[in-house]
Amino acid sequence: MAKKTVTVEQVGSPLRRPGDQRATLIGLGLNKLHRRRTLEDTPAVRGMINKVAHLVRVVDEG
Repeated sequence: MAKKTVTVEQVGSPLRRPGDQRATLIGLGLNKLHRRRTLEDTPAVRGMINKVAHLVRVVDEG
């Protein structure tokens, strides 16, 4: 059985945001606008996405 994945795209800038939000983006593998990453859909990754929900967009859940 294939593992579930989630694809996120960065749509907001971390400039003028708290440092932990920038660190969360880097933890997700994002650091520039419109970059996309496909990640394993785990509770930890979902929590990171929720923390920076205003800076990222979920493109695909599969």
